Amino acid sequence: MIAGAHISLPEEFNAAAYFIDRNLQEGRGEKTAIECEEARLTYRQLHDRVNRIGNALRKLGVRMEERVLLLLLDIPEFAASFFGAIKIGAVPVPVNTLLRSSDYQYMLNNSRARIAIVSDSLYPHIRSIPKTELRYLKHIIVVGQEAPAGTLHFAELIEQNSSQLDPELTSKDDAAFWLYSSGSTGFPKACVHLQHDMVICAERYAKGILGATEHDRFFSVAKLFFAYGLGNGLYFPLAVGGTSILWSGPPKPQDIFQCIERHRPTLFFSVPSNFAALLAQPQGDGSNCDLSSIRYAVSAGEALPAGIFHRFKDRFGVEILDAIGSTEVLHMFIANRPGAVRPGSSGQIIPGYEAKILDESDQPVERGEIGSLLVKADSTCAGYWNQHQRTKDTIEGHWIRTGDKYLQDADGYFWYAGRSDDMLKCSGIWVSPVEIETVLIEHAAVREAAVIGKKDKDELLKPVACVVLKDGATGTPELARELEEFVVSRLPAFKRPRWIHFVAEIPKTATGKLQRYKLRQQLSQSTTLS
Repeated sequence: MIAGAHISLPEEFNAAAYFIDRNLQEGRGEKTAIECEEARLTYRQLHDRVNRIGNALRKLGVRMEERVLLLLLDIPEFAASFFGAIKIGAVPVPVNTLLRSSDYQYMLNNSRARIAIVSDSLYPHIRSIPKTELRYLKHIIVVGQEAPAGTLHFAELIEQNSSQLDPELTSKDDAAFWLYSSGSTGFPKACVHLQHDMVICAERYAKGILGATEHDRFFSVAKLFFAYGLGNGLYFPLAVGGTSILWSGPPKPQDIFQCIERHRPTLFFSVPSNFAALLAQPQGDGSNCDLSSIRYAVSAGEALPAGIFHRFKDRFGVEILDAIGSTEVLHMFIANRPGAVRPGSSGQIIPGYEAKILDESDQPVERGEIGSLLVKADSTCAGYWNQHQRTKDTIEGHWIRTGDKYLQDADGYFWYAGRSDDMLKCSGIWVSPVEIETVLIEHAAVREAAVIGKKDKDELLKPVACVVLKDGATGTPELARELEEFVVSRLPAFKRPRWIHFVAEIPKTATGKLQRYKLRQQLSQSTTLS
């Protein structure tokens, strides 16, 4: 099926049969597939649960290509629900667990999901949405100790349904799952990924770059609802017959170190802000954890500063392989190779992918010049659900516009130079400046607001808000804290501005367009951040 750089799959192909059933056929039934704190799940047990939840969804009337929303923590039930839906030809839609009820209302209506599978700790977000505002949702399956009134219990469905299930006869080009990608206006776009996409990424990156095998143990700080985490923590280990280590809690450094000590991963995936947080832990406070089991650490989500690379290698003896991927392309397409890292760069193009850098006239730039990065990948999504114009603007035949500015050096390494739009990548999560600005100007004291990115002491980008107050008022530290709390009361906490900078005016063009680059220049010269 797979020979060298060429990946060939049969026309009739179901991703669940490949990632789940195949491991039993290859004799891994009694091997541990997933470790989650004290819980252990073998490949046979995972196969059993996938089939049972697939049968349960069918009994609830789920049809081919019908969406099933997954609001789940990183737990074994995520794997069973994700592949159980795929196995019957349905389309799982994992969503960010850090959002608010209004976001889930939008995604439930946008996806037209009649079924939602939800962790019990997250269920209040769904319960608080008025039923009259959910046009399609009929059943909620709750994962946890018990199911609230009016919902179905995941554990009971597992008990009540058969463990025998043949995969639906899907095509390799059928829709397999959706992932929502943040939009510049704050409204997410659903990327429609196909049955073959995960295989492409596993072959190109997990096997091709990392050399992953069934002996590897995968631990990802990035959660499963991210495209990055979905590969690291789920389909990469299943592709090679390895073991996935899941952690359902927040990525606190102490917990990450304890997970590494307890489970001894060989491949560790994280984001630059978390690597910085691990380094910030003082010696003797759990941060002197033995990382000798880790053969490679991987970073993505935002550019990894060279300083973090060197400090991490000096302290822990582990080399971080920085790379770049996207929700649209599903996983990595440019990456640093083991033994060939160029700190501060995103690495080189992964074999099987292609990249080009174009100027504003869509002509190739010279080596060393900055331009817009386009990528050619067979794992690129089919398009954005119900966003025809945005699909045409982003996907051009075989090529997709990443929205990133890059340059390529003489040795073929790619260097990040910023975004083509105003989006910010903070702690590995896209943040829309417009969304934060819209909230800030709702505050009674604010006349205007503009949000840009500013690097912290670790050279990581964070949002900073430049605020013009009404009636010429003067900003104070107390008001700055009040504005931060105001944003957090209306948006997820990760979108809060890390600093508030009070300014007399916001620079604009003659036509009134915000000049963010001038704000960045002003901030680079200022030391008076509130």
